[in-house]
Amino acid sequence: MKPLLYRMAMALSFALLFLSFKDAPSGYKPGDVAVDFSLKNVDGKMVSLKDFKNAKGYIVIFTCNHCPYAKMYEDRIINLHNKYGAEYPVIAINPNDPSLEPEDSKEEMVKRAKSKGYKFPYLFDDGQKVFPAYGATKTPHAYLLDKNRVVKYIGAIDDSPQDPNEVKVHYLEDAISALKQNKEIKLSVTKALGCSIKVKK
Repeated sequence: MKPLLYRMAMALSFALLFLSFKDAPSGYKPGDVAVDFSLKNVDGKMVSLKDFKNAKGYIVIFTCNHCPYAKMYEDRIINLHNKYGAEYPVIAINPNDPSLEPEDSKEEMVKRAKSKGYKFPYLFDDGQKVFPAYGATKTPHAYLLDKNRVVKYIGAIDDSPQDPNEVKVHYLEDAISALKQNKEIKLSVTKALGCSIKVKK
């Protein structure tokens, strides 16, 4: 009887392990090469990573209009572009389905970009095909790629969403600094802090 119970317990353990892997987040990991995309910008033009001919890397951030976390980080994203954009352009992507969040519609994206004076692309993930490839789950969710589109960092922008004056660790900027100096990025993955991406079922 005992061997039978043991085999049943082992079978259950393997089944749970399989389900945990099945439900684990998919997407890019540090060292993976990101596939390029072509998404529509708020100015109506299509934008791809290959369009940035002189880029030494890319700061890809999944963000949106409605999320309180995205709003808290908005000025910091603008500052990232102002500080690094000449070499490491910011590419912001809205991954949300606007039927679930009307504030994240294309029309509202245009208004938001204009009111805040975005100098970087703000793209719409039409069909929600790009964010799953990256494995993004939150807004904002940041990815740092090198010039060959190799993923170098994934996660939060920093450790203090509510107050930029209370930031202790600038995760994304530290990764950019290490990449610029061709040094090892000591912390290549952190937990993204933000709202869940709204996906139409």
